[in-house]
Amino acid sequence: MASIAHAAERKAFELVLRNVLKKKKGSDRDEGYVDVINAIEKLQGDTWPPEAYERLRKGFSQGGKWAQFFDNLIANTDTDFLTGLFMSFGFEGGFTGYRQTQKTSKKEGIRIPWVILFDPTSACNLHCTGCWAAEYKHRLNLTYEDMDSLVTQGKELGVHFYVMTGGEPMVRKDDIIRLAEKHYDCGFMLFTNGTLVDQKFCDDMRRCKNIVLSMSIEGFSEATDSRRGKGVFDKVMKTMDLLHDNGLVYGTSICYTRNNIDSVTSDEFLDFLISKGVTFSWYFHYMPVGNDAALELLPTPEQREYMYHRIREIRSYEGGKPIFTIDFQNDGEFVGGCIAGGKNYCHINPNGDVEPCVFIHYSSANIHDKSLLECLKQPLFQVYQQNQPFNKNLLQPCPMLENPDLLRKMVEQTGAKSTDMMSPESCEHLCGKCDKYAAEWEDTADKLWSSNHPGFVQDQKNYRAE
Repeated sequence: MASIAHAAERKAFELVLRNVLKKKKGSDRDEGYVDVINAIEKLQGDTWPPEAYERLRKGFSQGGKWAQFFDNLIANTDTDFLTGLFMSFGFEGGFTGYRQTQKTSKKEGIRIPWVILFDPTSACNLHCTGCWAAEYKHRLNLTYEDMDSLVTQGKELGVHFYVMTGGEPMVRKDDIIRLAEKHYDCGFMLFTNGTLVDQKFCDDMRRCKNIVLSMSIEGFSEATDSRRGKGVFDKVMKTMDLLHDNGLVYGTSICYTRNNIDSVTSDEFLDFLISKGVTFSWYFHYMPVGNDAALELLPTPEQREYMYHRIREIRSYEGGKPIFTIDFQNDGEFVGGCIAGGKNYCHINPNGDVEPCVFIHYSSANIHDKSLLECLKQPLFQVYQQNQPFNKNLLQPCPMLENPDLLRKMVEQTGAKSTDMMSPESCEHLCGKCDKYAAEWEDTADKLWSSNHPGFVQDQKNYRAE
């Protein structure tokens, strides 16, 4: 009966969606956007508060910014491909999948992540300065059978959204296409350097309809090439042009550092991305992971405060820019702080180790030895969840970057080991690099948080352990 109900819901949602895509630009389509929001509210029930749906309806009515954003998206994207993305990432991953993970979480007594990140390979055709993935050996791989088993087990728990990192996942593009074809009811996002995309892969993406690329750049040509290698920026631009010509959706992944934070958030740069057809951009704070991490790349407190205000300005309902942006460090206040450790996501490296976060390489569980569910029940994940949020001020969400004393305690309590196969890094060494940063950011973070949360008083962070 559950499968019949799911099929009926899927068909109904697809009909509403296709109806919107067929409408002409203008008031009719704006009404169609509201119809989609109403359908989502019906599917999700009380998963989100009523005011969230009202904000969405307001943002998509009367020719608002986001209505214009989606008008442009529809005009420049292959209709069947766009429909497939909404069904795999939206309906399966974001709506019914999320709902199922919540049910499974209650049944199992632990949090089941909504998204799973995994690395098909540690191999990469580039060697970028400060990249955490460079710490892994370059010949580690998850076999196709490993990835297929992972996704199959994940779907049984309700997980229909998968992100591939690396290494460079496109090194394994044939296996990725094979995986996406089989698991058509899942969405796959690839964080890629963007240099290995060709017409055949574009054809495969259009056929599968459930793959999106997020390409890493550091700014304009000089900044990107200085970190990623000469000529990389031009290759990424050619890839964007190829994706655009094929009517595909794509975005960027930007690591902001002390050196590039102003340029990658400038009007000039954002307007350039939009002109290249970029629809979304993930902003990641530089993390000092690895024994050879470049601490001089860590942003200053003043720079991070600027980032806090700037990203909110960019995505404002009124004004801003027609591009969807997320700042994974400063947006902690919208997701309840840290989302790692299985709370909403986890990471699996190319050796099969199940880690709490793509930046925190400690674990005591491996998919080659245990089922995915058993891995999600490992002690480190349970202690993570007991202690989340790690700080009452959600602008200090991370147990490594802003609360390094807590990561030290969790790793020590659970006996988790470094999962770096090439240059193991002790938790003390990792956290020691963050102590100064955490102390310097705390005052600024508390001032920002207090300005939006009257009466807030930061007391001593408590470590909760059984």
